[in-house]
Amino acid sequence: MQINIDKKNGILSGVIAVLIGVIIFLMGTQNGSSGLFGMNHSAMDGENNSTNSSLLGSDVMFFEMMIPHHQQAVDISDLAIARSKDTELVELAQKIRDGQAAEIIQMKNWLLDAGDSSMMGHGMNHSMGDGMGGMLTESELSTLNSLSGSKFDAYWLRGMITHHEGALHMVTMIRDSNRPEFRNFGKVIISVQTVEIEQMKKILSRMSA
Repeated sequence: MQINIDKKNGILSGVIAVLIGVIIFLMGTQNGSSGLFGMNHSAMDGENNSTNSSLLGSDVMFFEMMIPHHQQAVDISDLAIARSKDTELVELAQKIRDGQAAEIIQMKNWLLDAGDSSMMGHGMNHSMGDGMGGMLTESELSTLNSLSGSKFDAYWLRGMITHHEGALHMVTMIRDSNRPEFRNFGKVIISVQTVEIEQMKKILSRMSA
């Protein structure tokens, strides 16, 4: 009889041990699954963030083209500020220079954040103007530099109007960007430069009167 009791106790102890083992295993599996899911969510979040913050090829191309485009506007605006005697033209040139210089910094920062440093620290290469977005060619820049007085003013205005119109066309490259800040940036360029084009046309009309 004693032997049977011992056997029952042994069986009971064994069952308890097995149950404890199963519970421990299940707890460990649950913790492991939770950790694994956590890692997966983190990885997915990282992928989503990367996708949301990534630049489309058209975004990169736009910035790499618009940076030197803006830089030329800054350069020839400096020339107008130094050379023109027309107060309204000089004030407009200052506005263009300051606005586009700030936009250059913004575009460079976006490229830098995306890991594209191709335009960082690059000086303006005026030869890039040939055939790109209304930029003045080397020949046109040479002509502008050779003029003074009202002839300079008129040539500068016509050149900057064409330059601005080229920018308005280029902005279509980021119209469908997946980054809302880029789309808004393009809208600002359109809004500002459209107003500036109208002002330059009015100055030209005044000079011709």
